[in-house]
Amino acid sequence: MNIGIDMMGGDFAPLEAVKGIGLYLSGHNIPAELTLIGNKNQLESLLAEHNISLDHITITHSEEIIGMHEHPTKALKEKQKSSISIGFHLLNTGKMDAFISAGNTGAMLVGALFTIKALDGVIRPTISSIIPKAEGGTGLLLDVGLNADCKPEQLNQFAIMGSVYAKYILGINNPKVGLINVGEEEGKGNLLAQATYPLLKANKHINFIGNIEGRDVLLDKADVMVCEGFTGNIILKLAESLYEISNEKKVKEAYFERFNFENYGGTPVLGVAKPVIIGHGISGAKAFMNMIHLAQLMLEKDLMTKMKEELA
Repeated sequence: MNIGIDMMGGDFAPLEAVKGIGLYLSGHNIPAELTLIGNKNQLESLLAEHNISLDHITITHSEEIIGMHEHPTKALKEKQKSSISIGFHLLNTGKMDAFISAGNTGAMLVGALFTIKALDGVIRPTISSIIPKAEGGTGLLLDVGLNADCKPEQLNQFAIMGSVYAKYILGINNPKVGLINVGEEEGKGNLLAQATYPLLKANKHINFIGNIEGRDVLLDKADVMVCEGFTGNIILKLAESLYEISNEKKVKEAYFERFNFENYGGTPVLGVAKPVIIGHGISGAKAFMNMIHLAQLMLEKDLMTKMKEELA
């Protein structure tokens, strides 16, 4: 397997990406082949400086960088020699099996949607986030921002994709699926929630447990929590603030430490044909290491094929 990494994307590129590759290679007995996309001279210098062997590494030179605030579609079209554009070309042509970037999120999403394409039957791909549970486990929240407005059929597909991800990546057997709502009773909520409930209830591919409320998100009630991206993004940003506030107030609590995004690396785009993982713009070495680990696990588990089978 070959995992591609945008070395020029992110606030601390390419140094933190190089350090993350060093952590990955030193901590993995059977590492994947890595394609590093970025300024060749700069990357060779940093790899040598950090004593990183080139045994599993290929460098593909890129001359341009898509900035964090550039218009995604325009930048991808006009900057064909950028690290993100080259990465999606290599992924689309089979030169790479997965692609990782902490660069322009919009450009990564546009590239995933229009270069790699969605799995057969997928109405809209989704992005998810890991939610640490108070009891010690982890849950999956989706959508967290890609689809601010949704139809019931989309949420139904999110539930299937989230269940496959939770089973094979998070190791949760028969994951419990909950629909985020303003009450537990069937019939509660807005028009979207009311129309989605019967679809989830009739879906034989998931273990639907019914509605869950905001107070249940951090508890062990549901493993896969489904909502439209507007609600999901608000929950995600609120959860991220727990880690920031605990750090600011110097609260040493193991549970709050689990909200550090670097522990999970990045966010996979679910519903596209190949693994595409989007990292936070401020990703450090640990985040890059975990993104590579996640990409390798998704490939080893053949996650996209399993997702396609369930959706069919």
